[in-house]
Amino acid sequence: MSRMLLSFLAVAAIACASATASAQETKTTTTTTTQKTQTIQHADGSYTVIEYPADREVTVELTPSHTIHGAKGLAKVLRRADGTTIALDLSGLPTDVASVNLFAVDPMGQFTLLGPVTISNGVATQTFTTPMDKFMLVLSPEQQLSALADTTPVFFRSAVPQGLSVVPVTRVNDEKMRAVGEQVSAGATSQTTAVAPDGTKITTTTVTNSDYNVPMLGLPTFKRGDDSLIKVKLGGEMTGARANFRLLPRKDGPTIIEARFHELKEAPAGRRYVLWAVSPENKFVKLGQFINTGGRNEAEIKSETTLPDFGLFITTEEPSDTIMSPTGPVVATIYK
Repeated sequence: MSRMLLSFLAVAAIACASATASAQETKTTTTTTTQKTQTIQHADGSYTVIEYPADREVTVELTPSHTIHGAKGLAKVLRRADGTTIALDLSGLPTDVASVNLFAVDPMGQFTLLGPVTISNGVATQTFTTPMDKFMLVLSPEQQLSALADTTPVFFRSAVPQGLSVVPVTRVNDEKMRAVGEQVSAGATSQTTAVAPDGTKITTTTVTNSDYNVPMLGLPTFKRGDDSLIKVKLGGEMTGARANFRLLPRKDGPTIIEARFHELKEAPAGRRYVLWAVSPENKFVKLGQFINTGGRNEAEIKSETTLPDFGLFITTEEPSDTIMSPTGPVVATIYK
């Protein structure tokens, strides 16, 4: 009897040990699955910056804010060698909302305003261009953003498309995202007075910052809705080349800027040409860039800005998609 009892207890102990091992194995598997899911989702908790593949259209779901019930949004993103296009398709927005602003956020946490989105009866379809290839999209009624917080008014944020990974956002510390090139040190300014077509006197400002002395174009004197064509001869590394600038100040939106370059000379190896706008408050906005390979004779930059007045100039810069303020030599300054 005691021998049978000992055998029974031994079998029970083995069964108990087996059940415990099985439970531990199941728990470990569950933990591993949870960690994998967290890795696929927002890597830093709030920013979904991704790098878009070249020459392949990617459909991005725009996640609406919990305060915007029933809204839907998609963005079709196509990255090419000369820039990235973003085609928005929004629906279900409140009918009393006339516009929102589209921002692109780079891996440094820098917000770049791509322009306003016009909404009619809760629906909007609009296309934007940017030289960036790594970004997340944010649509907000705010005209300026520098960070995302729980209190930031946001209508949509881009989700992570299937098959793509999040690019971690670089942080200075746990409390604040780095803002690169958002504000530059103030320089000396001088003012001139022009007269608008309706007789209004307009004061324009010339900004001097370090080596950059850029005159304002006096945009308030331009007739809204009409094109203005400016022809420019380029100097420095682009001596012999020329450019045509088309400016269109819209009545209900940003100013459209188109620049077409002709008779280009080959740029020094590893450098690129960058078109900048600078405001009277001494803020730089990167409008676009191109690299001349020597095999092409023309290039084009299309962009827009909400600055009420600005100057335009071109520099050559080291290769970097994250540069947000000029550091290289000026090859052209655009005058009205």
